[in-house]
Amino acid sequence: MSFNIALSGLAAAQKDIDTTANNIANVNTTGFKESRAEFADVYAASVFSSNKTKVGDGVTTSKVAQQFSQGSLKFTNNSLDLAITGDGFFAVAPEIGNRDYSYTRAGAFKLDKNNFISDNNGGFLQGFPVNPATGETTSVSLSTTSPIQIPNTAGAPRATQNVFLTMNLDSRQQPKAIPLPAFDATNSATYNNQTSTTIYDSLGEPHILSIYFRRTDPVTDNDWEVYAVLDDNTGTPFTLPAATPVLDFDLNGNPTTTPMPSLVMPKATLDGLLANGAQFTTDVSINFTDPAGTKNPTQYSSKFELGSLDGDGTTVGRLTSVDIDASGKVMASYSNGDQTYLAQVAMVKFANPQGLTQSGNTSWRQSLMSGEALAGEANSGTFGAINSSALESSNVNLTNELVDLIAAQRNFQANSRALEVNSTLQNTVLQIR
Repeated sequence: MSFNIALSGLAAAQKDIDTTANNIANVNTTGFKESRAEFADVYAASVFSSNKTKVGDGVTTSKVAQQFSQGSLKFTNNSLDLAITGDGFFAVAPEIGNRDYSYTRAGAFKLDKNNFISDNNGGFLQGFPVNPATGETTSVSLSTTSPIQIPNTAGAPRATQNVFLTMNLDSRQQPKAIPLPAFDATNSATYNNQTSTTIYDSLGEPHILSIYFRRTDPVTDNDWEVYAVLDDNTGTPFTLPAATPVLDFDLNGNPTTTPMPSLVMPKATLDGLLANGAQFTTDVSINFTDPAGTKNPTQYSSKFELGSLDGDGTTVGRLTSVDIDASGKVMASYSNGDQTYLAQVAMVKFANPQGLTQSGNTSWRQSLMSGEALAGEANSGTFGAINSSALESSNVNLTNELVDLIAAQRNFQANSRALEVNSTLQNTVLQIR
C-alpha cells in the first residue's frame, strides 16, 4: 500500500510540474490564462473498518483549474488588435453560417482574403447587426450574429439634393448700375459677389455650382437677387421663385423671414446639362441656412464673407480607415467623408468561466459546468470594454511560477525518497531467514 501512496504522490508532483511548465511556456501567449493544479486526498474505508487507525490512500489531482484574472494590456498599431478589460469573451465561428462557436480572449485579429475579420486559425469574429447610420444595435442574441466583413469595394456615390449656405452680404455695397442690367455670369459688372461649391450627380461626378449675389436699389430696400449657374452654363441661370424673387433683410441686417426662400434647381433642367449618362435623383435646393437650421444669412456693414457652405452629396469613396470603439462598434471611414457602422463586436460571458472546456489555440467551448453563453454589448455590465490597438497579455506571473516549480520539484523528490525507503524496507523483510 505504501508503494501506491508514494506513487500517487509522485504522479501529483509530476502533474504540478507539468502545469507550472505549461504556464511558463505560455508566458508570452496572447490571451492565455494560467492554470493551477488542485489536489485532494484519497481515503477509502469500509463499514466495519476502524477510522481511528485508517491511513489515507494517497493523493489525486482533482482539477487543473484555469485562472481567469485580467492580463495586462500591450498596445499595438493595428486597429484590429482587440483586448477585453472585463469578464467577456469574443465569439468565433470556424465557418460562415456555422454556429459551433468557440470563445477566446486572444484578440489578434486580421483580415482574410475576403476581408472578413478572423483570428490566426481562420475563425470568423462574430458581430451583432447595427444601424449603418447610428450604430444602434438591433439584436444582442448569439443567434443573430454573423461574421464581420470590412467592405473592400468603393463607397457608393450619392447625388446632391441640398446645398446649405450662410453668408454676410455687405450692406455698404451699391448696385453696379441703375437700372440693373441683365445678369451675365461672364460680366462682373452685373453682380456684387460670387462663391462656388461642388455638387455630385448620381455617378459621383463633380460639378461646379456657382452662386451670384447682386444688390438691388438700396435706397428703398435691403434686397438681393440670387443666381446659380452649373458648370459655367451661363445661358441657363437659376433664380429664386417668382413669389419671393429676392433675399430680404431688415434694418438690423437680419432676414425678414425665416427660413429664407430656397433656390430650387429643377431636376429636369439639371439633367439636361449633363453629358455623362448620369442624373440628379431630385431637384437640388440651395437653402440659405446651415444643415442644422440654426444659422441664417446676415447683411451687416462688413465685407462679403461665407459663414458655412455644405452639401449632402458625395463622390465615389475609398476605404481609408476602420475604427472600433470601447463598445465594439466597427466604423468604416471613406475618402469622400462618409462614415458607416458595419457591426458591433459580440461579447459573451459565462456564469462559471472555470467550467469552460479548453479546445486549444487559446480558446474554450461551452460545457455543462460553465453554463449557457450569455451574449451582450461591450462596455456594459460585466462584459467589459474593448480596447482597440491593444492585446491582452498572458496573466502568468513568471516569478510565482518559478517558485512553484521549485516547490513542486521538492515535493517530487520527497515522494521519490518515500518510494526508495519503502523499497529498502521490502528488501530488508525479504532477506530475513
